[in-house]
Amino acid sequence: MSVEIKIMDRIAKVEIINQQGNLLEIQVDDTIYKVDIMHTADGTFSIIQNGHSYNIELVPGDHPKRYTAHTLYNMYDLEVIDAESRYMLSRGSGAMTTKGNTISSPMPGKVIKITVSEGDEIKQGNTAIIISAMKMESEYKSPKDGIVKRIHINEGDTIDENQVLIEVE
Repeated sequence: MSVEIKIMDRIAKVEIINQQGNLLEIQVDDTIYKVDIMHTADGTFSIIQNGHSYNIELVPGDHPKRYTAHTLYNMYDLEVIDAESRYMLSRGSGAMTTKGNTISSPMPGKVIKITVSEGDEIKQGNTAIIISAMKMESEYKSPKDGIVKRIHINEGDTIDENQVLIEVE
């Protein structure tokens, strides 16, 4: 499983490829690193990579997935962006996941109700579909005024993250 980590203005895709004790093979974007990571008694992380030693202290932030990383000379704000975080961000901002003329799911879930049919006229902001994910129901709204061109799912279907659900033209 991979996550995205936002460091300042950069978002890096991070995945643990292999782990044997403290020895990890980690892919960051397209680069693979072999590191020895140890969580020390004082709460810092000791990292050895290519013969170089790094110490990083992670201080929890105002949210369970936000941290401040302290290194010897620098401080960085970090945020772990996983499927749950993307979902919560879309709910918190009131914005649904839309790409142009489509409504997509920011995370896996189940289709509870489809409120439109193909060929229906729909106004921007009108509810088109209700999804249940993480024990919460969310209404997905039309990104624009138009006609429902295609519905890719049915009520009761299980959907994947970033799956296109409905197209509006």
